[in-house]
Amino acid sequence: MAKVLVTGGAGFIGSHIVDGLVAAGHDVAVVDDLSAGKREQVNPRARLHQVDVRDAAALAQVFDRERPEYVDHHAAQASVAVSVKDPCRDAAVNILGSINVFEQARRTGVRKVVYASTGGALYGEPRYLPCDEEHPVYPLSPYGASKYAADKYLALYGQLYGLRYTVLRYANVYGPRQDPFGEAGVVAIFAEKMLRGVQPVIFGTGEQDRDFVYVSDIVQANLLALERGDGEAFNIGTEVGVSVNHIFAQLKAATGYKGAPVHDAPRAGDVFRIYLKAAKARAGLGWSPRISLDDGVRETVEYFRKRAGASASRQP
Repeated sequence: MAKVLVTGGAGFIGSHIVDGLVAAGHDVAVVDDLSAGKREQVNPRARLHQVDVRDAAALAQVFDRERPEYVDHHAAQASVAVSVKDPCRDAAVNILGSINVFEQARRTGVRKVVYASTGGALYGEPRYLPCDEEHPVYPLSPYGASKYAADKYLALYGQLYGLRYTVLRYANVYGPRQDPFGEAGVVAIFAEKMLRGVQPVIFGTGEQDRDFVYVSDIVQANLLALERGDGEAFNIGTEVGVSVNHIFAQLKAATGYKGAPVHDAPRAGDVFRIYLKAAKARAGLGWSPRISLDDGVRETVEYFRKRAGASASRQP
């Protein structure tokens, strides 16, 4: 058992990671400002500190109180669209907030930091597919740039202070608890709308390809990274590109939706086609995806169906 602090642990991915850590027997604390995360998603066996990672003084108090051995850093501004609209906020959270986390980890003698980065927004329009970790980095959005900047700061902390770390570069993560009302997360957004009979919007032609990885596979990568992959960055994806139109059709079948999508203009900052090579994660972490797209979509739709039913039952 180890003491693990998860930043962003009330959010979509972070809350699943907290659950996985608790199930593995670890002592878990959570830092989350609840701007996007939800208190009810935090495992009851974990301690929640409602703190913004940009608040250096408050964050220092959490580290002093918890004295974690490991930090799993997921707190982030995670929307490409928001980063384009407000790059200063994106940088404040993703760069300055991350530096605060790394500085407290250094100060308090944390054994290792696992950092959730992006693969889907990092490499820009690929020169080759699938993208491996050696692909040139040419992000098309402030989000991709800010996540990569924090990646480089963490490597610098490793070089200057000997802080152990592993960077996980995620593909497009989907699954239960994903926010269906935000500007990111096409599977959740489409599923929730279809179950309500609302017409989903596809930005662009829908032929853009994404690499969809189920959230439980992300949890497994984080658990493995606690003790493996020191000083390295790993793509975490399926190596398969799936079009948004295909996702629409798959969700339509799973939900019983009868309508067609409406198309809107492509969004600034979005990559058209991206999927990630995961050979390095297989070799260095012992990780590979386990959940097929069919099974993951089915589980996600079932989650939103139950949530819609629970909401309806609470109506007067």
